[in-house]
Amino acid sequence: MTDKPKKEILNYINVFRGLAILLILAGHTMQIGAKGSLINHISYEIWTGGTALFIFISGFLFQHLSYKFEYKNYMKKKWTNVIIPYILTAIPGIILCFTVPKLYGNPFEGLNPFLQIGVFLSTGRVHNVPTWFIPMIVIFFILSALLLWLEKKNILYKLLPVLFLITIFIPRGDIEPDWLINMDYFHKYLAYLQYVLSGFIHFSSMYVFGMYLSKYKEKIDYFYDKRYIFILLMLMTSCVDIYFNNINGTVSKIFLTVIVLGYLKHYDEAVKSHQKLNSWLDITAKYSFGLFFVHWYFVFAFNRLFNMPKVLPVDSIGQFISASSIASLRYLFVLVMSFLTLFILKKLLNKLKIENTRTFIGV
Repeated sequence: MTDKPKKEILNYINVFRGLAILLILAGHTMQIGAKGSLINHISYEIWTGGTALFIFISGFLFQHLSYKFEYKNYMKKKWTNVIIPYILTAIPGIILCFTVPKLYGNPFEGLNPFLQIGVFLSTGRVHNVPTWFIPMIVIFFILSALLLWLEKKNILYKLLPVLFLITIFIPRGDIEPDWLINMDYFHKYLAYLQYVLSGFIHFSSMYVFGMYLSKYKEKIDYFYDKRYIFILLMLMTSCVDIYFNNINGTVSKIFLTVIVLGYLKHYDEAVKSHQKLNSWLDITAKYSFGLFFVHWYFVFAFNRLFNMPKVLPVDSIGQFISASSIASLRYLFVLVMSFLTLFILKKLLNKLKIENTRTFIGV
């Protein structure tokens, strides 16, 4: 049996992946404004929600490469390229959970250490806040064969309207350690598992939508042709979300996804002709998973080093300028330190004759 020819990873999707991780980092570093204030709601709406783009890209690439799908081999690759680096990059967060539990926000302090590790890795949210994404995306991995079967039977994409309605009317929700202070360990764990499951339900539309646009790539041109309508819809849904206190920012990110994707596909050749820009975006895309795994540690380090809260307060115009400047510095610090750490680790692993560094650090 001859191997099937490799499908090229599309440049505009690669660029999109790089931009998506930059937005995710911004969501964890650029929030400003007193809780409940208009500036906080606007800041939250602009910078957060990059997860929706990441999930869309995951669905797009899954379908794009589905021509060679074989369940056992697929799961083996996910174990090697996703789960193992997730476990290895979790080590600093687990150490922080044990050594400075109150400062790091470990609600499972006092529980048997081995049980704590099981809780951390199966929920992702405690030891390395953004990596709740991994237990959630594993559900998609497990259901991969079913998704392709539904696609083959011409059922999957007919479910998109329902899935989008679920995304609109069932918000993702949130969870913070101090909300669970009066719960026992078991119910705290259930709360974190529910957070992962609600994320899966909420974002399923984006994963399937990614598969849809991968299968029917010509549809992306439609979004570019109608881009002004979708820009208007994005602004309208953003305003609605801000008015209702950021209840569901994913809706505006659906429109942002198709707008950015439309522009990137339309100007793909122009982007490729700017070799330095395209090269930088390509590097960012290649480092995206590694950046995702390690950046939270540098967010924590910056906030502790300079005694900064996660969301920088704003009570005046002067404070707005100051908070915006500090948030920008925090963003650059996290981005540069994350890149530098991954680059050094990759070089060290290469020195040890380890070629597949992605299994260790996601790059």
